[in-house]
Amino acid sequence: MSRHLKKTLFAGVAALGMMTSPVASWAETLGDALASAYKNSGLLEQNRATLRAADEGVASALSALRPMLSYSYQLSKQKSYAATQTTQADAWSGLSDTLSFVASMDIYTFGRNKLSMDVQKEVVLATRAALVNVEQTVLANAVDAYMGVREAQALVNLRQSAVRLNQQNLKAAQDRFDVGEITRTEVAQYEAQLASVRADLASAQGELSAAREAYKVAVGHYPQSLSTPPNIKLPVASLDAAVTTAKQRHPGIIGLQHQVAAQDLAVTIAERNMLPTVSGSVTQSYSDTNSDKDTTSVGVGISGVIYQGGAIASGVRGAIADRDAVRAELLQTSREIEQGVRTNWAMLSVYAAAEEASNAYVKAQRVAYNGVKEEADLGASTTLDVLSAEQDLLDAQVSAIQARIARETQAYSVLQSLGMLTVDQLKLNVPVYDPAAYYNAVKNAPTSYVSPQGEKLDRVLQGLMKQQGQ
Repeated sequence: MSRHLKKTLFAGVAALGMMTSPVASWAETLGDALASAYKNSGLLEQNRATLRAADEGVASALSALRPMLSYSYQLSKQKSYAATQTTQADAWSGLSDTLSFVASMDIYTFGRNKLSMDVQKEVVLATRAALVNVEQTVLANAVDAYMGVREAQALVNLRQSAVRLNQQNLKAAQDRFDVGEITRTEVAQYEAQLASVRADLASAQGELSAAREAYKVAVGHYPQSLSTPPNIKLPVASLDAAVTTAKQRHPGIIGLQHQVAAQDLAVTIAERNMLPTVSGSVTQSYSDTNSDKDTTSVGVGISGVIYQGGAIASGVRGAIADRDAVRAELLQTSREIEQGVRTNWAMLSVYAAAEEASNAYVKAQRVAYNGVKEEADLGASTTLDVLSAEQDLLDAQVSAIQARIARETQAYSVLQSLGMLTVDQLKLNVPVYDPAAYYNAVKNAPTSYVSPQGEKLDRVLQGLMKQQGQ
């Protein structure tokens, strides 16, 4: 092997090694991407609206504890008949109208209405936990998309470097063939190797395009240049502490706990449906006829079901079955979350070991490649041996990139399994949605339309209009 070719191969392999090393600083950090995903997520907006609907359930249940005021207006005309032995006559009276106002209220329901409001409060808390779970999913998807682009871009860079290296190898081989140092067969081997790495480059570029599209969906825009994320520090130091934390903080468990509480209350309500309801009413009527006077009536009544074909008993049994189903779901979910914590914790160690082993493998392959080149220079190795060693080194570098990305991603998977992959926990620089804001605005069941988001927007627009007026 000529000295010129030897230097070219060495420079090319050095370039391959440089492509696997992380770049110090780039434009967009992982924190920036996560903040953008949080701000632009349609899935979060959808579930925030679902939470606001659950908040209205509390207001609706509260309204059942208050009086109801209704009105009715009736316009009528009567026809009278008068008959004698010889004649028969009839006549229509003038129009008469009656306006009535009725105020009614359940005085005593054996606590059913109050329990219904408590059920809705538990539903709100369960929905808030579900929103946190969705937040974790959104951020986890953004992490995967970010890491996916980084891995795809690193592989493209590596494949491009391999193409440049093999182009240089082929040119050097052709020069040697021209002076009669090698055969046409050896030149063909370099050509085949170049075609192979070009095919790998095309595949890597396709994967990068797909990763960019996934990034846009998860984050809200296409990636430009991405930095290497810093190693995150886990909030727990041991597996046992991680399992304990997950059982206490994971929104999947918290949400189901509130669902169980709601179903317990639903069973009590179903049982009390057998009891009567005491209600009262006040009616004030106004009439313009001479015969009728304005009237006021006050009444108290009691109503209940004597027999309904077994519907009430069936409702109780159904409520008990629903409660048992949620309890079983809570138990199963707790087991699955614990399994997820243990699995992700173990895989973090596995990926860390794999990264260390891959880096060692790259070093060993580079030494082996250099050795094969030296042997080829002395005639102890063939061109095919050199190309095979070059491909082994390239494969090792690909494995090292994938192992590093997998280890970095897995740390966030551990956070998600703990229920702590949230904006608050990551301290992202983004306005955090307050799930209690809308609830506090509607919990007392106001009669007007309430929209804190709309009111905030109105204030911003008014401020802008004032600034333009100045």
